[in-house]
Amino acid sequence: MLTLIKMWLKVAVVEEDAQGKQRVSGGKDSTRGTPQGGVISPLLANIYMHRYLRAWGERGKGQQFRAKLVNYADDFVILSRGQAPAALDWTRQVIGKIGLTLNEQKTCIRNARREPFTFLGYTFGPMTSKLNGRRYLGAAPAAKAIERLRTRLRQILHRGNVAPWAEVRKELNRTLRGWENYFSYGSVGRVYEAVNWIALERARYFLRKRHRVSPQTMWRRFAAPVIYEHYGVHQLRRRQRMPPPRAVM
Repeated sequence: MLTLIKMWLKVAVVEEDAQGKQRVSGGKDSTRGTPQGGVISPLLANIYMHRYLRAWGERGKGQQFRAKLVNYADDFVILSRGQAPAALDWTRQVIGKIGLTLNEQKTCIRNARREPFTFLGYTFGPMTSKLNGRRYLGAAPAAKAIERLRTRLRQILHRGNVAPWAEVRKELNRTLRGWENYFSYGSVGRVYEAVNWIALERARYFLRKRHRVSPQTMWRRFAAPVIYEHYGVHQLRRRQRMPPPRAVM
């Protein structure tokens, strides 16, 4: 088993940059880390995190630091009431004892009532109501999550895609529904509006190029109702009423 794991860790990875040049990382000389996207990475991450989480629970650190720890694979957040520096120091010590180091570029302390932080694609922290301008503590899809979706829609609706519209629509709607299912918590109204506009514009220009429609008639030929009803593009909608946000004191 150890030999098999070592083979996974020592495998070479060939990547392509934006200019199309290939770059090789990892390989037999690699002594730290796992190949990006390697199938062994999630397993090893959970093995190591299990040791950390077990120590956290058995030693009563949640009560000591007045904190709750939330993790997903190797990504985690400690929500503490006034004991964040102590929780971070303890975490550094424990992580170091099992041969790991924290990513200092991503590790920081935030006052969540005044500073936002990002976790699992969401931004948490102070926000401003669009209705009355009041500030509140909430959650919303992060800017990077929206940008990744924009990139994905651009890949699907690029002018070189010659697949039948039924196939293009299926892939497009699968992407939009998947994003909507994940990002359905918190303050999503304005984000859904932005995503709908991005998808609408990309679909409109894609169809205009495919059907060779002039820019002058594009807006009438591919108006929003036509895109949604006739061409069947999925429109994001809030599905349930969320609990009222907590005001910032």
